[in-house]
Amino acid sequence: MNLKKIPKLRIGDLEVNIPIIQGGMGVGISLSGLASAVANAGGIGIIATAGIGMLEPDFATNFTETNKRILRKEIRKAKKMTKGIIGVNIMVALSDFYDILKVAVDECVDLVLLGAGLPLRNLKILLPNKLKEIKTKVAPIVSSSRAAKVIFQYWQKNYNHVPDAVVVEGPLAGGHLGFKKEQIDRPDYTLEKILPQVISAIKPFEQHFNKSIPVIAAGGIYTGADIYKFMQLGAQGVQMATRFVATNECDASIKFKETYVKCKKEDMIIIDSPVGLPGRAIKNKFLEEVLAGIRKPFKCPWKCLKTCNFKKAPYCIALALTNAQKGRFEGGFAFAGTNAYLVDKIISVKELMATLLEEYKNASYNEKKRYEAIKNKKEILSGLSPAIQEE
Repeated sequence: MNLKKIPKLRIGDLEVNIPIIQGGMGVGISLSGLASAVANAGGIGIIATAGIGMLEPDFATNFTETNKRILRKEIRKAKKMTKGIIGVNIMVALSDFYDILKVAVDECVDLVLLGAGLPLRNLKILLPNKLKEIKTKVAPIVSSSRAAKVIFQYWQKNYNHVPDAVVVEGPLAGGHLGFKKEQIDRPDYTLEKILPQVISAIKPFEQHFNKSIPVIAAGGIYTGADIYKFMQLGAQGVQMATRFVATNECDASIKFKETYVKCKKEDMIIIDSPVGLPGRAIKNKFLEEVLAGIRKPFKCPWKCLKTCNFKKAPYCIALALTNAQKGRFEGGFAFAGTNAYLVDKIISVKELMATLLEEYKNASYNEKKRYEAIKNKKEILSGLSPAIQEE
């Protein structure tokens, strides 16, 4: 590999010029605007489906139909704006998971990312059959090699088929995390540790099905140097979300984007989400009040997440995230990755991608120079006497 050139990502017959998947950010942060811009820049743009209908006035009376209608609209809108690769992120924990998945497949998106749960049952819609070849590629999002193995073994046994790729997300990601609270800062659960384990777990399935199954690293990846590091560890691509928020094309309000620009390192906190998972967010007054025990009354029009106990929840997380997307932070908060405090300005997606590629190139060049320096030192030492070598 040319150390100065970033390799392409291949998922089945999909060829991605820049091996970056823009992470899905729910409740209106990554819709057709951001997704199409990333696709136009050579990466994979992702529309997040979680709470996608909550920005519409009729969501409370017709939640499922609203979600389906808006997702279909956003996919079609994105496809009109780009000839690049468009995918969707779908949480397995969504109550209308199957309905949303069917829309994505019917609209022939290039890729579906399945997270927030193990995608196991009732997934035949994703499998090729005698009547039609399914265009859509599938990549589960996992946080351990054990989870990857469970998914792949189940698919092999029940479908005689396996996913086309897998995303392994470490504990430095934003939003809901696939880790227990006490695991987040433990060395055994870093992305550097779990990435090679997932790669090893997938190898037997690659051999059995005679197909390449790329592993994509995610969670806390912020710079081109980070991309280079994880690709040297065996990842064939990366997923990034946080850094795409502060772009002109991101679908969130300007106030949401400015929250990233203004936040400090000490503002990055881990919260207990009402849906039963830890999450990483930017501290604000709303979260401070919740932590102090102040409840935020709400009416639940639809139990959108299977794991949410809305009768006991101190606030509706979907409503809080909807408010934040609109810039109404008195009634909500922003999820963000651990490095959000590094964001210092709002730029275009094109400029961001160019910056990431330049950072990758520099990291590659520096690595090459270090290698050459070590090699030269060894050659010099080999010509000296043993006594001097020891010195």
